[in-house]
Amino acid sequence: MTTLVLILGDQLSLNISSLEGRDKNRTVILMVEVHEESVYVKHHKAKLVYILSAMRHHAELLRSEGWLVDYVTLDDPENAGSFTGELARAIERHAPKQICVTEAGEWRVKAMLDSWHDRFVVPVTINPDNRFLATHAEFEAWAEGRKQLRMEYFYRSMRCKSGLLMDGNDPAGGQWNYDAENRKPANRDTAIPRPLHFTPDPITRDVMQLVTAHFSDHIGSMDSFGFAVTRADALKQQTHFLDHVLARFGDYQDAMLTDEPFLWHSILSPYINSGLLDPVELCKEVEQRYRDGNIPLNAAEGFVRQIIGWREYVRGIYWLAGPDYVRRNELGATRPLPSFYWTGQTDMHCMSQAIGQTLEYAYAHHIQRLMITGNFALLIGVEPQEVHQWYLAVYADAYEWVELPNTLGMSQFSDGGMLASKPYAASGAYISRMSDYCRSCRYDVKSKTGPDACPFNSLYWDFIARNEAKLRGNPRMALTYKNWERMSATDKSALQRQATKFLETLG
Repeated sequence: MTTLVLILGDQLSLNISSLEGRDKNRTVILMVEVHEESVYVKHHKAKLVYILSAMRHHAELLRSEGWLVDYVTLDDPENAGSFTGELARAIERHAPKQICVTEAGEWRVKAMLDSWHDRFVVPVTINPDNRFLATHAEFEAWAEGRKQLRMEYFYRSMRCKSGLLMDGNDPAGGQWNYDAENRKPANRDTAIPRPLHFTPDPITRDVMQLVTAHFSDHIGSMDSFGFAVTRADALKQQTHFLDHVLARFGDYQDAMLTDEPFLWHSILSPYINSGLLDPVELCKEVEQRYRDGNIPLNAAEGFVRQIIGWREYVRGIYWLAGPDYVRRNELGATRPLPSFYWTGQTDMHCMSQAIGQTLEYAYAHHIQRLMITGNFALLIGVEPQEVHQWYLAVYADAYEWVELPNTLGMSQFSDGGMLASKPYAASGAYISRMSDYCRSCRYDVKSKTGPDACPFNSLYWDFIARNEAKLRGNPRMALTYKNWERMSATDKSALQRQATKFLETLG
């Protein structure tokens, strides 16, 4: 009996659940590049190159492991352009007795997979994704009856379940969270590591030509492309991070420096989210480095929290909230996304740095996303759907299940506090404290009004005033509103006039 197994582009793991227990002699693996998935948002060219090249290399790995792989390229003249159309064609080619697929990571694709039960006469089995610690049912059980779904408490449950950084029933070092130690600004006197760069091989170069031919109007550049596109190379990047970067990841994970896009970050999220790396295996490696005395606890805990805490948590929120989550807009934001998000051409140095490296590398680290581009969009009141679609398009690690809660929930507070306990809004003072961006900016971060004043300063207080009715009751905003009350009417008016004048320049 032949089984047809569909492997999606973010399921590039040899131990994916759809292959568990399969007889290689009775299984055909189907992998397809479809136009529909490439254009539902205009993905960054480098993101498309990464995903398509990683898929093609994974197909070769599967073949080397003895699997029969039916691979359909995007430029195949018979390509139907969608998963459903390609599955229908594969059924005609192989006449399988059953179809198997691992569950989708996004609501949009889940609806498609669910429709196959009625569309095709061949039975369809959808297996749970075994690459996460928490099942959907476990997250729902954890969330049941809670007034607030705070990541910290979910994270602790994942530490206990996994045993990572645990000494018996207690957290290693006696604390669950060392985030307070992980907020140091960096300086150029410190030796800054560099991630490995992987020169495109013939398969990747073919994909680059395909992307140039079919998606020339998409955002971003391929000139600096250096992602690993095989598990072997992804493991090399993982080892490089563990050996040369991780020890200072904790200290500097919130730091930003001009023309330094990577700093002490792992650059592993694209590989984890597409399946080339196993997140739990990675966390075990991190723990071992700590146990061996090679890295401090704040680095190990900070990294593990990002993976089994935050990553698992946002996935749980995504599926718990449902497909309507994407339409939430608690603060009623309606402004269009400024055009410089697509060009990086702005006098605000911090924004030009974060956006510029995004256009070049399809990468920016989490503080640049949250406290620079996300913070600015929040302050000026950009419509959340536009912010969401931008983040989904421009980053190589962005899949909706992980990107949407981070954007709508944490960055834009559009879910009204389901995910974040307060809006992540900040003035220029935060950016100055955590970076050297302000030193090279034409605006003065210490000025709140006037032609040279940092826009973030007046925009911050305008945001506070504009959303007072919805935010004043938030306990974590109490001090902010007390400071607003202490200001004179003249100062308040000047700040709001300054913000209005700047917003007018955005068109």
